[in-house]
Amino acid sequence: MIIVLNFGGQYCHLICRRIRDLGVSSEILPFNASKEDILMKQPRGIILSGGPSSVYDEKAPVMKKNMLELGVPILGICYGLQLIAKLSEGEVKQKQREYGKNILRVQKQGILLKGLKKTEQVWASHGDSVLSLPSEFTILASTESCRIAAFENNNRKLFGVQFHPEVTHTPHGKRVLQNFVFEICQSEKDWNMKNLDKLLIDDIKKTVGKHSVLMATSGGVDSTVAAVLFHKAINERVFCIFVDHGLLRRNERSEVENIYSSFGFKNFYTIDASSLFISRLRGVTDPEKKRTIIGTTFIDVFEKKAKEIEKYHPEISFLGQGTIYPDRIESAQPSKEASKIKSHHNLSLPEKMKLKVIEPLKELYKDEVRDLGKTLSIPQEILNRHPFPGPGLAIRIVGEITQERIDIVRNADAIFIEELKKSGFYSKTWQAFAALFPVRTVGVMGDSRTYDYCIVLRAVTSTDAMTADWAKIPQPLLEKISSRIINNVRGVNRVFYDISQKPPATIEYE
Repeated sequence: MIIVLNFGGQYCHLICRRIRDLGVSSEILPFNASKEDILMKQPRGIILSGGPSSVYDEKAPVMKKNMLELGVPILGICYGLQLIAKLSEGEVKQKQREYGKNILRVQKQGILLKGLKKTEQVWASHGDSVLSLPSEFTILASTESCRIAAFENNNRKLFGVQFHPEVTHTPHGKRVLQNFVFEICQSEKDWNMKNLDKLLIDDIKKTVGKHSVLMATSGGVDSTVAAVLFHKAINERVFCIFVDHGLLRRNERSEVENIYSSFGFKNFYTIDASSLFISRLRGVTDPEKKRTIIGTTFIDVFEKKAKEIEKYHPEISFLGQGTIYPDRIESAQPSKEASKIKSHHNLSLPEKMKLKVIEPLKELYKDEVRDLGKTLSIPQEILNRHPFPGPGLAIRIVGEITQERIDIVRNADAIFIEELKKSGFYSKTWQAFAALFPVRTVGVMGDSRTYDYCIVLRAVTSTDAMTADWAKIPQPLLEKISSRIINNVRGVNRVFYDISQKPPATIEYE
């Protein structure tokens, strides 16, 4: 067992997940868990997660100094490293910030960095840095702007890295975690993910009993996998509602209806509420207000239909949701110390409905959901669909929503995705889409002056959406896509390609 103490970091759950990937059980506890609660788990090691605070913030999550003396190895990651340094009388100060890819220069491998090369790509996300440590600590590595990027103290069993070994964009981060888990903590493998589908189906059966489940479905990977789990567990006692809010991709509605029909869902309902959503969004530019309006309107529409269904099916007692862990982490659900990045409307439904919430996928990441979908015999063309946000095209139109802008971004997006699929690049990207910025620029078409919108293309590679890099789409393909969009989408005269990473950017614009 490896315990992960949660200091509010966006990747806290990912640390736990990576440990489980190594075949070792892991559990997250709050940063202020008592010594007794921790030792009761009989951990072989403890990991202190990252977090959005500075160790010197007045309300920063901290722990007592004696928590470093529990007799088991402790690894601090990012904020965790800084906290170990501060509690050990080291010096931590705000220095040059590091976000995204960086180069780690390994001076000494020690045990923690065993097997790493002299230079390694790592993923950083921090503002503070450790400037000095007591002499008993050995500095293992540095970056260009961070002198102490990794350390170890074998006598006190304290270890730290300023980068994030748990994210996929630290290519050899797994080796660092392996070194800690197996070399330092001497853990043994005791965790596997076999038969997850059967476990989840059995859990649904036990939880739901003879009752029924009401569920909002989008046709995306998460809601589809969740819906199929419910269907296999309770058959016709799952009632699915699909709301067309007028902000869908081209042909989305018919595709979703066909998907659920092919699975044999008897109780599937489609509601066209596009005019209501778009009217309520008129004149709104703030992204969180847009999300709130969409979430509130979604609940209004969903609740109205739910009441109609419940008249004939009073046994409905549960609200099924396809929420996965990144949804909750970005909405600051797992920890009060986490920084809220953006709201998700499906996480607001329980506040408005008198049903018990059941979320079979809440501890999983997207790639795990896809693997689960394979065991449920869900076709690859569905499982490999790129993620599509609940608010739809509303958060891919920066600023005010108008029907003209919806049509523009929908048509541009359809061309982008079509070309990616024809070229084979769709399967090589995690997510790709077109977005519209509320900026007009001067252009020339057919010897005439134009003053039209800009389209931004975004395509990223990722494994779990917690970090993402921009996809290296070949220039000739980008040129072809740009040409098609400008020639075929009225109202556009310029196309850009986004090359920012997450962090510091998010994948979606709003």
